[in-house]
Amino acid sequence: MDDKGIFAQINALVAEEHDLRSKRAAGAIDPEEELSRLRHVEASLDQCWDLLRRRDALRAVGNNPDDARPAPISQVEGYVQ
Repeated sequence: MDDKGIFAQINALVAEEHDLRSKRAAGAIDPEEELSRLRHVEASLDQCWDLLRRRDALRAVGNNPDDARPAPISQVEGYVQ
């Protein structure tokens, strides 16, 4: 996936996050379902942002950004800031 595709995925995930919050506020989904789905959306967003950073790092050293692969969510979520 190229940068444009990754940003499209990020936009879709952000839209899903807003949709979940709206549905919860309207009482259309229960809090447990919202929380479960939000955790997945947030982890997927982290994975997308990580992939963009990996692509930028490859680009910065003159390598092909298309060689970057998404890290597993378990790895991305385990990063310490």
